[in-house]
Amino acid sequence: MLDQTNTTIESLLADINSAIAATEEIILGKPLQIRLTICCLLARGHCLIEDLPGVGKTTLSQTIAHVFGLAFNRIQFTSDLLPADILGVSIFDPKKQIFVFHPGPVFAHFVLADEINRATPKTQSALLEAMEERQITVEGTTRKLEEPFFVIGTQNPLDQSGTFPLPESQLDRFMMRIKLGYPDAEAERALFAGGNPRDKLDQITAVVSIDRFLEIQQAVENIHCSGPLIQYVQDLIQATRNPGLFVYGISPRAGLAIIRASKAWALMSGRDYIEPGDVKAIFAVVTGHRLTPTDQHSEPTDALVENLLEVVPIP
Repeated sequence: MLDQTNTTIESLLADINSAIAATEEIILGKPLQIRLTICCLLARGHCLIEDLPGVGKTTLSQTIAHVFGLAFNRIQFTSDLLPADILGVSIFDPKKQIFVFHPGPVFAHFVLADEINRATPKTQSALLEAMEERQITVEGTTRKLEEPFFVIGTQNPLDQSGTFPLPESQLDRFMMRIKLGYPDAEAERALFAGGNPRDKLDQITAVVSIDRFLEIQQAVENIHCSGPLIQYVQDLIQATRNPGLFVYGISPRAGLAIIRASKAWALMSGRDYIEPGDVKAIFAVVTGHRLTPTDQHSEPTDALVENLLEVVPIP
């Protein structure tokens, strides 16, 4: 039985590594960010990418959608975007004498909410139900979204003009927040020598079928999480609820996200069980956007989170 399980894990891992390798051919010098984004996707989460324009946020999203063969829609968020522009609208058909629902771009496997913080909070909230429950409700009718369903939101720094801060309820729907940053010198030279990566997107073929992708997602759900490991996650969560450290601590929803992301990271490491190192690998990107330091702390959130990982003991 153990040999059979190992063989299955190895087979799944081979497909995951093929997807990672194909993505790295387009997105140069960002191996950790690629792994984290794919980890989030396999864990049935949504990912927020926060960074300056032009560092590859959109290209990363399009590449991953191509690699996994997922139906892709891009929504360009602007200040005049309306909820109906995302969800869809019913239009009267004079021939049939009935209102016919026309689905919006949210009806796709992979939705890129580009520059999500340029839209008003009302429009941002149109994604809340879709991201949490994989369904939308329009005009009193609830419609299920197809599986898999994944949202990547890209966000410009809040000090840039024309941006609105994402409300806490929206931030909490994103399993992870990552930053790409500038490429290192070697990757940037390779980028300049090879030309615009977007020109290569049409040449990418899916390396994992949708059925296989769903199988991998199910395998993530089956990764074992021991009692002591759950206790470790609880201890970390409780540490964030220290009233002198952060304004608000981590919610139970975020705790579930930590477990799911840790399971995906374990599978991507070739194991069918979680180790403490899996939790440490994803903890900062799962919790950083959910935490705000109190006024008495001048350190950035990421530094405080990393300190928690050092001081909270492993059971």
